[in-house]
Amino acid sequence: MSSVQPAKQLSDIDTKQSRRIVVGIDGSNASLSALEWAARQADFTDASLEIVAAWEWPTSFGWSLIPEGWDPSGDLRSMIEPLLATLQATHPRLVVTCKIVEGHPAPILIRESIGAELLVVGSRGHGEFYGMLIGSVSEHCVAHAACPVVVFREKA
Repeated sequence: MSSVQPAKQLSDIDTKQSRRIVVGIDGSNASLSALEWAARQADFTDASLEIVAAWEWPTSFGWSLIPEGWDPSGDLRSMIEPLLATLQATHPRLVVTCKIVEGHPAPILIRESIGAELLVVGSRGHGEFYGMLIGSVSEHCVAHAACPVVVFREKA
């Protein structure tokens, strides 16, 4: 006669590592609102929070207009450090990681959504025509992410 063994319980750390909410930020009001919501959701669901900030070299204006010494990774890091301090103060149990990645944000966020429980992004709400011209990161994420997506609209 065979017996059924009870399922093993995962430790809190293992659970947090396997439950991950990804949030894309760019410094806009909508992305900062998305970050606040994602932190509350991660805290509420006992998930970890992964902050992703992407940047790419501007190519439409040529190299001559890029200021000497411009450091987009450093600029993003300077923007994120106070956000991390605030998150630590308001959500002390929350496990937070941060990635600053070179490249267009849409494919980066799609890649980061693999294995995540949720992807949270902001939407600046440029409108239908402008969004058609420049593309929409949030629309791309909704259409292609490997997990559910929450989109925050910037308040008018």
